Amino acid sequence: MKLIRIREAKPLGDYCVELTLTDGRVVERDLGPMLVGPVFDEIRNDVAQFREMRVEGGALVWPTGADLCPDVLIWGGLPPADAASDAA
Repeated sequence: MKLIRIREAKPLGDYCVELTLTDGRVVERDLGPMLVGPVFDEIRNDVAQFREMRVEGGALVWPTGADLCPDVLIWGGLPPADAASDAA
């Protein structure tokens, strides 16, 4: 079973991003509600820092050390058990 991960991320307006997944799908996500807690203070309060996101190991990361789990970004939690078979 091959997990679907993030291949590319492109910041859009506000705190929205366009994610290209390893299965070829492109999805948009609003990260605003996920940027909670002190680890996200810098990127939540500085759009330039938010835009410095990159993909590392299939996850979304920032130079500040903050990151977001790909499962949360793609599925809103753990991937469904049949996600790999759906992508085939």
